[in-house]
Amino acid sequence: MALQLVQLGRTPCGTLNPCFVDVKGVMPPTQWHGVAKMWQSRLRKKLEDGDIICFQKASSLDSEENIRYPDVPSYLEYVHNRQVVHFRSLDRPKEDDFFLEMSRLYTYDDVVERVAQQLGLDDPSKIRLTPHNCYSQQPKPQPIKYRGVEHLSDMLVHYNQTSDILYYEVLDIPLPELQGLKTLKVAFATKDEVFSHTIRLPKQSTVGDVLDDLKTKVELSDPEAELRLLEVFYHKIYKVFPPNEKIENINDQYWTLRAEEIPEEEKNLGPHDRLIHVYHFNKDTAQNQMQIQNFGEPFFWLYMKEKLYLKLKCEYRRNFKFLMMSLPSGSLHFYH
Repeated sequence: MALQLVQLGRTPCGTLNPCFVDVKGVMPPTQWHGVAKMWQSRLRKKLEDGDIICFQKASSLDSEENIRYPDVPSYLEYVHNRQVVHFRSLDRPKEDDFFLEMSRLYTYDDVVERVAQQLGLDDPSKIRLTPHNCYSQQPKPQPIKYRGVEHLSDMLVHYNQTSDILYYEVLDIPLPELQGLKTLKVAFATKDEVFSHTIRLPKQSTVGDVLDDLKTKVELSDPEAELRLLEVFYHKIYKVFPPNEKIENINDQYWTLRAEEIPEEEKNLGPHDRLIHVYHFNKDTAQNQMQIQNFGEPFFWLYMKEKLYLKLKCEYRRNFKFLMMSLPSGSLHFYH
């Protein structure tokens, strides 16, 4: 058999050729140098019908340095772990931007380096990846932390399913530096419109620090105006954040953070004054059931003992005239 292998390889007898045998129970394939030496191995008695023997012509060490897979085991390992990954921009989660052929054994650094090369980016640490949710067919809510996983295979697993999609972002600062900061999306409400701003501060910062930073980015009615930060969900105000609260645990993924100026009349409340939460809703009767649909921007109304009900409607019209235009007659209701 050794002579037949030499003849198949078309090399002179005695030439040392790397030979690889795939034997049951031996992983990875075991290597012998020289076809004749194969029979001297302790594994030769385990050879059975159907076993695969791979051999290759010997190559110089200099030529092996320029070969991507210089021997059979490295090539078979590449084939076994080969994975084509489709990359999508997080801003366009439905469209494939490009795909790369990788190994499931690639480390975190290997993956972001390949992506950076594809995008022509000098600093791979500015790449942030987000896994794919196989059930919702959407990006997962949380991105992958810097070196937060060991291998590409860990990035692609979602419960018991494996995806071939990853989402990427190109950051303006390196990801390790960004992870030391807290990024919040804050909507700033004016009388006519709502603008969105991104605030990035150290995690130990407070709500007061967020509002101070926001003041440098928005146009205020007065340079000395005071701001407050609200938590809004389903068009209703659920919380007013105290200025000394830490921002590290504030979640803006599911709730909207809204900042607004504090009216002068609300700064010094009397013992009988109350801030009333006001929100907009429609009544919808479907299948003999009453359903309430909220919409629009909620706000506070200051109830003072001497304040008349009709004055509220005037304030509502003045402060939120862009919503009053679309309200049908008789649709303004107030509940305590």
